[in-house]
Amino acid sequence: MTDDAKFILRTLAEIYPNITIPLHHTSSFSLLMAVILSAQCTDEQVNRVTSILFSAAPDPQTMKDLPLEKIESIIHSCGLFRSKARAIKGCAQIIADYYDGKVPETFEELEKLPGVGHKTASVMIAQCFNGYAFPVDTHIRRLANRWGLAHSQNVVIVENNLKKLFPKEEWHDLHIRMIRFGREYCPAKNHRIDHCPICQFISKTCIN
Repeated sequence: MTDDAKFILRTLAEIYPNITIPLHHTSSFSLLMAVILSAQCTDEQVNRVTSILFSAAPDPQTMKDLPLEKIESIIHSCGLFRSKARAIKGCAQIIADYYDGKVPETFEELEKLPGVGHKTASVMIAQCFNGYAFPVDTHIRRLANRWGLAHSQNVVIVENNLKKLFPKEEWHDLHIRMIRFGREYCPAKNHRIDHCPICQFISKTCIN
């Protein structure tokens, strides 16, 4: 690893020693539903919505049988609710009918599910199936470029750069730590280097 990468890894581990997934879930299926809902929505709002949604339909079979209009009414506040509702119901139907109610565990199978792209599949692989994946969202893409770890807005390129820089054993915790740090210390707007311990260290690559 480079000196910057070592510093980033060490600093994030010191700030966030205990890692937890911010999206409330009790199973791989409920996490998948929560991740689908999280697009352009805060974790807090997703958690409020899923507490109601999972009470009505906690598993693929009951979610499959839930009327689309009912799903839409529950998740309305998450935004993009119509497309998300179709993805949720479609995922549940495929998982119930073709995977015996169990969320598939490979990238190839996950990415074939409605509403599941590479980032969502990466979250599932990393968080539920103990695989090596590095999900890249807008926060991680911003930080990677701001810190000089990548020089691209293409998430695939950013992901590949980060995978080369950091040991795969660190990917699981590191992506969660980077997201939290991006929200709390290194935001897109009103960014202040003097409030950001990582940008202070690598200010030569920091983009305001």
